[in-house]
Amino acid sequence: MALVAHDHMKHDLAEWVKENCEKLSQHKIVCTGTTGKIVEETLRSNRQNNSEEEVILDITRLKSGPLGGDQQLGALIAEGKISALIFFWDPMAAQPHDVDVKALLRIATLYNVPTAINRSTAEFLISSPMFDDPNYTPAVKDYTDYIQRALE
Repeated sequence: MALVAHDHMKHDLAEWVKENCEKLSQHKIVCTGTTGKIVEETLRSNRQNNSEEEVILDITRLKSGPLGGDQQLGALIAEGKISALIFFWDPMAAQPHDVDVKALLRIATLYNVPTAINRSTAEFLISSPMFDDPNYTPAVKDYTDYIQRALE
């Protein structure tokens, strides 16, 4: 599953991950660079301040979003390697790499990847019985006709 957040939302996403760490630990996590760094730092700080048994997340960090991380995630989606996208989006700030963000969301939609864009939708997504079902595969529209028309 992929985790991404705009700058002003990164700490919110990291706190959400900390609160849902046990549920998320059943999944491999892929993050854009800076988001992944903040998530890892938040979890490390939580482990140092907490005597409970620690839950470790398997996190892979890509490049920072503006440096190609959003496009790397899009490629992973197109390759069928991402099962869900949690993207804490900041609707109040203009993004210099907005075209990359739109491309990522377009690819997630094209491949029917379950996508959450805020804390509430992320809560709904991970609370679904399908979230932990290893046999669930989202239906992807067949674009064969579209491809054939484009080649003619």
